[in-house]
Amino acid sequence: MMITQHSLPTDLSVSVDIDALYKLAASHWVNLARQAVATRGAFHVALAGGSTPRGLYQLLATPDYCERIAWAQTQIYFGDERAVPPDHADSNYRMAREALLQQVPIPAANIHRMVAHGGALAEGAARYQRLLETALPASANGIPQLDLLLLGIGPDGHIASLFPDTAILDEQHALVAPVYVDKFNSWRMSITFPVINNARRVMVLAAGESKASIIAELFGADGEAISAKSTNNPYPVQRIAPLQPVIWLLDSAAAQRIT
Repeated sequence: MMITQHSLPTDLSVSVDIDALYKLAASHWVNLARQAVATRGAFHVALAGGSTPRGLYQLLATPDYCERIAWAQTQIYFGDERAVPPDHADSNYRMAREALLQQVPIPAANIHRMVAHGGALAEGAARYQRLLETALPASANGIPQLDLLLLGIGPDGHIASLFPDTAILDEQHALVAPVYVDKFNSWRMSITFPVINNARRVMVLAAGESKASIIAELFGADGEAISAKSTNNPYPVQRIAPLQPVIWLLDSAAAQRIT
């Protein structure tokens, strides 16, 4: 259903369970990929970390979906990464590689991982920004443009590694930046809102009871509007101002307080 609200145009779907959510998300991926390849010759998509996206990646690797995707024309990027080596258990790249990338016939040259370990995060962020500027087509505003950006959402309303009360939320010049997250006592690297808000489509996945409170904070009790409880938009996710409606995909557990 289409949601009318103040600053975050939204296309909201609630699935009966997480498996149905994954199937709907995979269908969106397949359709958007086909459109991008047919009209622009390539599909540029940025992946998210987290347990919910992992299930989507595993489904995309199955024959029913894998065989419907032009992997040679698919270019993979990452929305954020932890400051760990690529084989570390906390690495978003490792998760995506194991769940999807090593299971499908995508050329290695089409996978563009964030290098966030090694101590020089600022230099790594600058390199990834140059990669985005080189590899992605730019829109009329000069900002690189993804065809699809996948996002999860945390119970605190964070997306990618854009957490509440971090300076990166207000970054308007750098497209990729390092960020220190106090609650985890760790450094990360993340794309910033100029990239997020310039994506052709943004798809947010939320599943499980742990997400019910933040979803209730964001959406009215009837699920028909983004709640405008604060003009300051206290949650990072509320800063998404996309070109087209955000695709919100929830399971019934995450949506239990709005449906």
